[in-house]
Amino acid sequence: MPEISEVPEEGVEEFERISAHTHIRGLGLDENGNPRDTDDGMVGQKKAREAAGRVVNLVRKGKLGGRSVLLAGPPGTGKTAVAVGMARELGEDVPFIQISGSQIFSADRDKTDILMESLRKALGVKVSEMREVYEGEVTSLDIQSGQAAYNPYQQTASEAQISLKTKDEQKNLRLGKSVASSLQNKQISEGDVIQIDAESGQIMRVGTSREAWDGEKADISVSPDLVDLPTGSIKKEREFVSTLNIHQIDSLHAQRKARGGLSLFFGGGGVEIDENVRNATNEQVRSWIEERKGELLPGVLFIDEVHMLDIEAFSFLNRAVEQEFSPIVILASNRGKSKIRGTDYESPHGMPLDFLDRLLIIDTHPYGEDEIKSILEIRAKEEDAKLKEEALKYLAKVGSKTSMRYAVQLIAPAGEIASMNDRDEISKDDAEEARKLFISVDDSVDILKEYEEKMVSD
Repeated sequence: MPEISEVPEEGVEEFERISAHTHIRGLGLDENGNPRDTDDGMVGQKKAREAAGRVVNLVRKGKLGGRSVLLAGPPGTGKTAVAVGMARELGEDVPFIQISGSQIFSADRDKTDILMESLRKALGVKVSEMREVYEGEVTSLDIQSGQAAYNPYQQTASEAQISLKTKDEQKNLRLGKSVASSLQNKQISEGDVIQIDAESGQIMRVGTSREAWDGEKADISVSPDLVDLPTGSIKKEREFVSTLNIHQIDSLHAQRKARGGLSLFFGGGGVEIDENVRNATNEQVRSWIEERKGELLPGVLFIDEVHMLDIEAFSFLNRAVEQEFSPIVILASNRGKSKIRGTDYESPHGMPLDFLDRLLIIDTHPYGEDEIKSILEIRAKEEDAKLKEEALKYLAKVGSKTSMRYAVQLIAPAGEIASMNDRDEISKDDAEEARKLFISVDDSVDILKEYEEKMVSD
């Protein structure tokens, strides 16, 4: 059970969101599907974003069945950002699952089983049940960071303090790690009206409070779904709408006998999920949809480094995308012509031709200096780093000569250098120092060539 407790008013340190794509809110398109220069956290890649928007429309109209999408382009050209943007466009509750092609290979599990689990995790079902919830408008939100459980060098949400109010009451809540992570993943912000399930900690965003919405400071054409400020107590019994992925329901079905029934808000795990369990889940989902108790949400399964899949995995995906319950499968490749893993045949992107024929292919291209500058501004704001204009221009120039990713990665060490020198803002000198300490890929290649004779060789 997640930890949710009422707390007195006190200050906490804000969480520094450092994930690479937390700033992405959508594809940054206007009402006609044309890409804006900078919007929703997206910069550049206008052709790719417009094409992705067309795919989103096809999905909404149910016309993408049996086909997938391939994002093809050099490293650091925004392929993952476009995929995240597509998921955001489909809805905030739409599941987004990201795996690498190499992750399907395991000594303990069959690769097709891992692929099937990933596909089902990317399928959501929106269901409802009467639950005890905390409901109100978010008036303040502080998320603390801590070390990730399995990676001490990575920061993740560890705890959150949130203030909720209704017309009649206001309370501060302290939330445990899982609920804090959910707040971050759902991009909850001040002014949102939310519901938090008191027992499971699941969060549903109801909309934006009319009282919090400031029409004078925002474009009304993109205003969110406005709702009235709730009344009564913050803790109450409500019909709680939650989105679960189909793999979670698989786990629930596998443990139904042990639990004495199927509850939509209790997790399962540690049990084998076979074809019979999956068939039972499919029947349950069909029943919910037919009775209008549930809604199917086709999410996004994003497979990066798709060339790492082998011929058996491609054959499995070929069949899987045609099934009744199938998410949107988005693949990414930075390879040209290469061998299909498990064969001696060469093919574009290292993928079988019969599979490529089923794909809508979207190309991405390297960013220009001005686009890199805009991305750096967004990332600096996301990482709560203050860049002086001269430092921003310097990093943008570095990014245009090396790579956008490299320039973005220099923000954190440059900020550390500035902090060690008791400065709040990152200067050009700080950025240059970081550039000297942490070299680019091209620099490392040049060094290897210079000392090639002294390097260890096969």
